[in-house]
Parts: sequence; C-alpha cells; structure tokens
Amino acid sequence: MTDEEAAEDKPTGPGRPRTFADVRAEVRRWGLRFAELGVQVLRYRYATAALVLLAVLALYGVAALSRPSGEAAVGVGRRIPVSSAVLACPGTRDGRVSALAPVTSRGAGRADVSSMADGQTLASLTRPGLPWSRDVEDAPDAYMVKAQGAPAAGLAAERTTYVGKGDDRGLAATRCAAPGNDLRFIGPGPLDADRIDVYLTNLDAQPATVDITALSGEGPLDTADGRGILVGPHGTRIVRLGDTPDGMGEIVTTSQLLALRVRTTTGRVAAAVRVRVAEEKGVDWLPVAGAPAATLTVPGIPSGPGGRRLLVAVPGQDDARVMIQVMTPTGAFAPEGRDTMDVPAGTVMPLDLEHALGGKAAAVLLVANRPIVAGFAAERGDDVAYGVATHPLTRAGGVVADNRFNSSLLLTAPGNAATVRVTTIGAQGTPGRPQDVRIAAGRTIEVEPTPPPGDADEGFGLLVVPLPGSGPVHAARVMATGRDDRLFTVLPIAPAVTTLDLPPVVDSPRVLLPVERRPG
Repeated sequence: MTDEEAAEDKPTGPGRPRTFADVRAEVRRWGLRFAELGVQVLRYRYATAALVLLAVLALYGVAALSRPSGEAAVGVGRRIPVSSAVLACPGTRDGRVSALAPVTSRGAGRADVSSMADGQTLASLTRPGLPWSRDVEDAPDAYMVKAQGAPAAGLAAERTTYVGKGDDRGLAATRCAAPGNDLRFIGPGPLDADRIDVYLTNLDAQPATVDITALSGEGPLDTADGRGILVGPHGTRIVRLGDTPDGMGEIVTTSQLLALRVRTTTGRVAAAVRVRVAEEKGVDWLPVAGAPAATLTVPGIPSGPGGRRLLVAVPGQDDARVMIQVMTPTGAFAPEGRDTMDVPAGTVMPLDLEHALGGKAAAVLLVANRPIVAGFAAERGDDVAYGVATHPLTRAGGVVADNRFNSSLLLTAPGNAATVRVTTIGAQGTPGRPQDVRIAAGRTIEVEPTPPPGDADEGFGLLVVPLPGSGPVHAARVMATGRDDRLFTVLPIAPAVTTLDLPPVVDSPRVLLPVERRPG
C-alpha cells in the first residue's frame, strides 16, 4: 500500500491526528503539482522562479513534518478584548450627553468626548466604571465618543432630551451609534408624523455616500430619490423625509408606516432617525433595528394607558407568516386570540396591542417563516416612544449611561427562566445595592433600580448582567417624567460589546500557488 492509499484509508477530519504518512502523501501531491508548474515556468525561461517555488515547497514540507503530533491542521479562532471604539451622538437643540464603560479589565486607556462642530473636547475619561454626563445647550452638531484601551470595552453613550413645553415638547433618548454600512429603522411615516429627520454622521476622514430606501404599508417605495447622498469627512447631514429629493421626494409623504434602510456605497456612517408626531404631541428617536431574522423578541413595551402597536416589515421577495406571542407579568398569550399574522413581501404591517395588553408592560416573541424586521410604537399622554427587537444580553450584560426622572427596567425571559443582577453606579463611581432579579419563563417584569448613594436626581449609570445559569433575557429602559409620567421614552438595551471573535487561520500550500485566471 502506498503512502497516499494509507492516508486515504484512515479517518479524516480536524479531530484526527496527522500521521507521518499523511504528511508524506500531502507533500508528494503538492510536489507533483509544483513540478508541473516548474516545467511550465522553465519553458518560458524563468528557471530561477521555478527553483524558488520548489524551495518554498521544501520549507512547507519541513514545517508540516515538524508540527507536534496530533495538532490539527485546521486553525482555531481567537477571542480578543475590544481595545477601540467610536460612537456618534446626534445633535439636537438641547439635551444631555452621557457615557459609561463598565469595568472589564484593569488596563489603561481613555475615552474622549468631543464636539464634531469644532473638535473641542468636553471630557477625557480614563476610569471605567465612572459615569459621565454633560448638559449641552443649542448644540445642533453631533458629538463623538472615541475610546482606546480599557474604556473601549462595553462603552455605551446616550443622547437624552427633555423639553417641557413648545413645539418639540417631549422626552426623547437614543443610544449613540457606532458607524456602519447597512442600518435599518422601523416606525411611522410622514402621514403619521409632522417631521421625520434622518441624521447621517461621518466619523471618518474620507467622504461617505449614502442611499436611503424604504418599505411602506403599500410596498417598496420605487424612486431614484434618496440615492447618492454625500456626507463629508467628520460631518453630519440631516435629511428630512419628503422635503427634498435626498429625503425620497413626494412618494414618501403618503406613507403611514416606514421601514427605512440606510446603506453606504462608499465609506460608513452612524445614522439616527428623529420623529416629531405633531407640535406639542411628542418627539422621540427610532432605535436602530437589527438585521432581518426569522425569530425576534421585541422588549420594552411600557405599561400604562395609550396606544400600543406592533410593527412588522418583510424586506424579502416572499410573503411571511408570523406567529405571535405576547409576554406580560401575568403570562404569555396570543393577542386577541390571533396567534399569526400574514405580512405581504416588501411591506410594513401594524398590529394593535392596546386592548390585548390592558395597560400591562410587555414584550413580543415573533417566529416567522421568512426574515423580518420588527418594532413597536407606544403613545402615552402627549408623547410617543419606539422600540425594536434586540439580541439577548450576553455574559457581559448591558449598559445604560443615563437614568433620571422615573427610570425602570423591563426584563423579559422568552425561553427558560432568567436571573439578572442590576447594579446602579453614581457619579463618583459608587455602586448602589445590587438587585438580583428572577424572571419566570415567558414573562416580562418591571423593576425599579435602587439608586446609588448621593444625588441620584442628577442621573446615574446602570448595569444589567445575567447570572450563571440564567436563560436568555432581553431588556429595555423606560424613563418618564411629568404629571402621571405623561412624557416618556424607551431605550432598548443592547448586549455590551467587550470582545471580538477573530476568524481561524488555516495553513495551506494553496496560498503559494498563482491564481488561475480564466478568459473573460
């Protein structure tokens, strides 16, 4: 039996130890291939190149033979700590910018908060676990939060605005976003909102070009408007939907619901969408929705009176059938006995939840036969709030940088029962009393965090961390103020990004071969 036959007669796979026969057979196979290549090269008088190739082959064979016995040929990916992060906080007339990085390591580093208008640094944060906030006035330009080293891991920042009277009356909050090249939002359209502005912020030194497209209740909006929007380096463009060709023109003005997609053809941007329903009738931001998926959990539907609507979009070419389960403090059920909804391809469809919820806090579990995007719209008093589907919290938990007024958490366990630890952090880094909270399977509960020592009215940070053995948990922060908490906002809590997974590196002599070019 030859070496090749012996190698082929044995089990294969990454778990099998490499034998001497394997290596000899592999070297022989590649040696024959390189010899053929060498003959071709010699025909064209490149003998030196052929000798180099054969020498490299010899080195590869020696390296393969010297690999320790049993070491797999397939590489193994690595997980490394996050060491850099950059976020953009959209600019508005007034409000507060807040930031918090959880303590994940004792390494050095810093996070700088600066204005993108003039580059002025508002603060330099060198200590993870210490919340920071600053009230800013008449600041329509964006702010950048840029971190290196330890503060980059799990960094979260938030832009919060409270306006007690006037056209923009309302409480609004949005998470400061990392730049990307494909972002989605779901919420009302211009027919149901007085003004919708898309904020496009370019944090890089190169220009970015953006296309805005949308699905409506009637189908995709087929227009060339909204394409090729140029955002200069370190700049922000505010695009009002329906106001100009950049805002998709007149075609968007008759839409009650929209699923927006913001894609870059060059560069990348951080995007945010601000909605004003009507003068003195509520303002808030649409959170960034994740990529379409067949199974989604939408947490954070607040308790209390007022309208509650589930919003589901189908971005693909096929209709979707969606199974629905509502999870409240008292149990899980199908709303109004309707456990499925059929959503045509390329559309956004609402489902009224107000009567089914009866004022209870809730989350919605969706299981579809096609990838979908989902969120909700909530009304209370003279204000509005919006939410989207989230990923479950990871072992690193979730971070909320700004908690003031009447802040509470909505926690949902869509599968097995979950247990989390809620810890508040004061302005000096002093933690409040940790709260261990259990969420029964298929339930949503509302928890008021214990404020940290000191003047909690000025705001505090908050960490939500699943405990060992916990089932999946989804979370959102509700903040409210005014008479009967009639002004409110919802912030979906995303998993803190503290590590990055690097792909495996595989050794192969294929990397030594020239790419075969086929006639075009």
